[in-house]
Amino acid sequence: MTQPSTVVVFDLGGVVVDWDPVPAIAVEVGLARARAFLDGDHFDWAAWNHAQDAGRPWAEAEASAVAAHPQLAQEITAYRRNYPLSLRGLVPGTSEIMRALHARGIRLVALTNWSAETFPHATGAWPEVFALFDDIVVSGEEGIAKPDPAIFAVLAARLGADLDGIPYIDDSPANLAAGARAGLDAIRFVDAEDLGRELRVRGLLP
Repeated sequence: MTQPSTVVVFDLGGVVVDWDPVPAIAVEVGLARARAFLDGDHFDWAAWNHAQDAGRPWAEAEASAVAAHPQLAQEITAYRRNYPLSLRGLVPGTSEIMRALHARGIRLVALTNWSAETFPHATGAWPEVFALFDDIVVSGEEGIAKPDPAIFAVLAARLGADLDGIPYIDDSPANLAAGARAGLDAIRFVDAEDLGRELRVRGLLP
């Protein structure tokens, strides 16, 4: 019988922390404009934000975006200015699962796409939760973001072990697929109840 893993890797946004950029932008421009900015086809928010997750400085990102889209200057700059409003709270139930794993001696590691400049807002908001992690690989600090295979090599180096069979929890199908290719046991996060079942199947929770 395969022995349970002694390590579990967690994504953060959407798994541990409830992140939503809408409130940070809407506080200045209103809900309708914020949603149009984030979801419309006139500005590629996802790609723009991903570049900061991969290490691009925010000042550079804002300057280039405002130059290209001056009519969206307020939306572009509002997000970072009001960033704490994007952190809506903890995802229900995940931190309780983390505490249960930690109490069983399982090493918790985070692998997150997050800007190095904004990440301290999260650790400062929930220090007791982030203290449960033995290590946190932050894409913005590494200059590489998921699903780039290189960040999984960074994770392996930080763990000091290969990744084969290590449970990896994420809510992004693309990131999970990349993790699975790296050898991780990819678990798609739906909610804490489902995650608990997945971890019990693997012998990690009673």
